[in-house]
Amino acid sequence: MSTARHRMRAAAVAAGLIGAVLVPGVAEAHGHHGTEDLQLLAINDFHGNLEPPAGSSGTIKEVDPKTGEVVSTPAGGVEYLATELRQARKGHPNSVTVAAGDIVGASPLLSSLFHDEPTIEAMNKLGLDVTSVGNHEFDHGAAELLRKQNGGCAADGCKGGHKFKGAEFQYLAANVTNEKTGRTLLPPYWVKNVHGVKVGFIGVTLEGTPNIVTAAGVKGLKFAGEVTTINKYAAELKRKGVNSIVALIHEGGYPASSTYNYDCGPAGQGISGPIVDIAKKLDPAVGAIVTGHTHNSYACSIPDPNGVPRSVTSAASFGRLYTEIDLKLDRRTGTIVRPSVTAANHVVRRDVPKAPDMTRLIDQYNKLAAPIANRPVGYIGADVNGRGSTAFEKPLGDVIADAQLEGMAPKDKGGAQIAFMNPGGIRSDLVYKAAGSEGDGVVTYGEAFTVQPFTNMMQVKTLTGAQVIQLLQQQVSGLNAEAPKILQSSAGLAYTLDLTKTGADRIVVPSIKLNGAPIDPAASYRVAANEFLAGGGDGFPAFAAGTDKLVGASDLDVLTAYLGAHSKAGSPLAVPAQDRIKVIGTGEDKD
Repeated sequence: MSTARHRMRAAAVAAGLIGAVLVPGVAEAHGHHGTEDLQLLAINDFHGNLEPPAGSSGTIKEVDPKTGEVVSTPAGGVEYLATELRQARKGHPNSVTVAAGDIVGASPLLSSLFHDEPTIEAMNKLGLDVTSVGNHEFDHGAAELLRKQNGGCAADGCKGGHKFKGAEFQYLAANVTNEKTGRTLLPPYWVKNVHGVKVGFIGVTLEGTPNIVTAAGVKGLKFAGEVTTINKYAAELKRKGVNSIVALIHEGGYPASSTYNYDCGPAGQGISGPIVDIAKKLDPAVGAIVTGHTHNSYACSIPDPNGVPRSVTSAASFGRLYTEIDLKLDRRTGTIVRPSVTAANHVVRRDVPKAPDMTRLIDQYNKLAAPIANRPVGYIGADVNGRGSTAFEKPLGDVIADAQLEGMAPKDKGGAQIAFMNPGGIRSDLVYKAAGSEGDGVVTYGEAFTVQPFTNMMQVKTLTGAQVIQLLQQQVSGLNAEAPKILQSSAGLAYTLDLTKTGADRIVVPSIKLNGAPIDPAASYRVAANEFLAGGGDGFPAFAAGTDKLVGASDLDVLTAYLGAHSKAGSPLAVPAQDRIKVIGTGEDKD
């Protein structure tokens, strides 16, 4: 980015992206008064995936125009994303590039090893203008997030070999405030002047961020509701003469179709999840809503409070898609001409030329990371799917839970009898033919890190049998009632999940057994989990009630140790049988 462009952004008032819809009572179109075209290019949930994601995490589902069948198309990689975005901007003098959070965090080793500085640098080169924060922006706390915005070396030094200059784009955090001062951690909005028409962008993360981030990551911060916050700042923007407003929300929905450009049907009836209620309550002055968090793809219209359709989009994750939103701004009213708004997702295909500047950036950091990343830690005989599995019980989830049990079972390590892994913490697959690996079936440290990038410390706690039962019920009730989070459990624990029932009743309590014996509600059990889950994260407060805590090695360390102990070049690890959870009825895993 040029210095002039950076200064122009710094001078812009806090707010953000794309245009807003016409407020009811204002004429629907004023073409004779003159309009300005505005293009919005949006991404979300990039998660530091500079290189093309491996396995199913690196594909997008689309309908083959020749056969009509749904196929999986390889997609993603910042070298291709940069090319696609630069091509999309051609012919659009008024173009803004936005994001809806989780640009960094839970990243592969290439980015995470350097505190995600490579990804920030890539986004600078990519031309990102503004983004909301997401929950993963808080993985390492508020101070680290501010460092990513402002630059400077991390506590352990400048690991990339140069001083980090920070983000040239603006992070927004309208609903994140300091508990003591009440001030927002970052600006609540950002304003772009499009030839005299002011367009405001308001950025928020999901209100439930503290439930899905470690306590240390959100210490001293308060997270307000998405609707109340956006409506508050929309009113403030309108008082300042900004009538075109775009909301960047790190919260999303679950479309009925998995194909990349699903339009959700009439009045948005084909989408569920938190974003539906949010969209229906946002001020009509908000003309477009860019979302994220659920890693799904859709380009929908959901009615605003006045029943007028409004664009709501999401571009999957990992840079596999980008959304193009085109609209017209009325010069006289400063509003978006709502009938002009069109939105579509585009696949970031790998058959376009690579952007040379991104290739140089990747090569630079790969050279620094190679001694660590390329070290073999195990062997697999076939793909072991985690993130890419739609089953409640994931093959890689079984492997991780078994590794955690084995690592924490010795008496001096905690004496664990059961281990649980949260499904959202499994960030990728172990792929037999991984790009850049030392050979087919070889699992490198870099690949293992991509699966478990948080390096959370393991914990073992004592839970009663009643609490273990409660824990299993919390998979499908409470905060997880709408979108179940089925824990990955270690070998020996088995139970039945009955999807024909509702709430906690979906866990068939008499079926819960450990090594063939029914769980005794009055007995005590030693249970292992990573520190996030053991602290009650992801909607599992039963964990927090555990006692006699013992802290062990990191989740990544126990995984690599397990792979090393149970696989060799001539005797690779077998894919687990997925026989620990018996499912009655049908359902789709939406981790």
